[in-house]
Formats: sequence, C-alpha cells, structure tokens
Amino acid sequence: MIKRHGTHGRGVSPEERSSGAAGPPSHAGGSGPRAGRRWSHLSLVAAAALLAAGCASGQPAAPSATPTAQVSPSASASTPGSGEETDVEGTLAPPERATTAFTYNPALAPEGATIEVEADARGGSTEIHLDVEGLLPSRGYAAHAHVNPCGPTGDAAGPHFQNNPDPAAAPGKPSTDPAYANPQNEIWLDLRTDGNGDGESRVTVPFTFTDRAPASVVIHEAEATATAPGQAGSAGARLACVTVPF
Repeated sequence: MIKRHGTHGRGVSPEERSSGAAGPPSHAGGSGPRAGRRWSHLSLVAAAALLAAGCASGQPAAPSATPTAQVSPSASASTPGSGEETDVEGTLAPPERATTAFTYNPALAPEGATIEVEADARGGSTEIHLDVEGLLPSRGYAAHAHVNPCGPTGDAAGPHFQNNPDPAAAPGKPSTDPAYANPQNEIWLDLRTDGNGDGESRVTVPFTFTDRAPASVVIHEAEATATAPGQAGSAGARLACVTVPF
C-alpha cells in the first residue's frame, strides 16, 4: 500500500523513493552525490561543535605549544662583586655572662651599653660605622678592629688588624711603626660621646677583606689613638669588646 503525503494527495512514485528515501535530506538544487558530500560536511561541523561544547563544560584543554617565558633575576639579588655587608649589635655584659659583647671595666664601659658595628665593602674599599649608646657622657674613646673574637679578657682579641702586616710585630710586641700602625692600614674608629653617652664614628679604608679579616672591635681607655713613632696605634687599656664577623 502506498503512503500519501502532501496536501494534494499525490502518491510517491518508486522513482522518488529510490532517489530520496536512502539518502539524507537535500537542500534546494542538491541531490545525489553532491547531497551526500554536503551531509558529510554537516556531520564534521556537528562533531566539531560537540568537541567545543565539551571544552566549555570543563574538560581539560590541550597543552599550549607556546614556550613559557623565562623569569629574569631580580635586580636586588646579591651578585658577585655587588658588595658585602655586616651589621652586628651587642649589649655589654661582664665576662661571666657575656657571649659576644664584653665589658672589662664597667666604670668606664657600663653594663647595658650597646655597641653596633656596620661594614660595607664595595669597589676595593670598606666603610665601617661604629655606633655606641650608654657609655660615659662627653668623653672620647679610642676604638679599633682586632684580629680575634672577644673573650673573657681584653687580651683575647689579639692585636690590631693590619691590611699589610708589620713584619716587626710579634706576640706581646704590637706594631707601633707609623708606616703600618696608621688609619689607612688599620681600622681606627675613635669617637666622642654626647651628653647622653651616645656617639658614633665612620671611616673608609682602602681595602677589602679576603682570606684575612678582623673579628672584633675593641673600645680603649685612651680618648684618642696615638700616632707618634714608637707609640702609633696605642690607646691604653681595653675597656670593652664586641665580636664582629667581618
């Protein structure tokens, strides 16, 4: 029995069934092989749309082929030759309770006084800053960098550090030759306190530290360092000491 379609009640002929029933719906002007190709094209478009919908729904995307940019080092990072800095602060205490900051004479270097040492090495020279608080008011103090860390006695710090060591110096016989014992070859940090017992000094020496470096700063009894031949570098008894890893 032949099915009827359309408003005119026209029957579908066998030829029409053979040309349209087996293939996909054709658009105007399209039939046969061309219509088949268009159907294939539509199938590919539909598949692509389904794939895009899957990505939009939260499926992981394929890795990007674009290489990741390399992050350059920060300009503030430490680089060779950029300089080395030291900053140490200690509070004076008697030898039996001290660890890095010692007072050997509390009458002239009171317990509780603070000593801060900063060193900044750049371009072949080193700037050293000494800052004290709580020493005797309105008084001069000689101060120098020494070769050893502080210890139970003032002698533990050893002699003054010299960039170019005096060959005539020996244990128990410190350098007093102005050619070696001078503020360009040693580190002299003489200062004078104000009415509150606070003071500071800042010096720049024409060298940096390599395999040899000072290890402490000693405050002396003399109000200024001697400079005369046979006395150069002398500054009296050792009142206080702070260990500094230069």
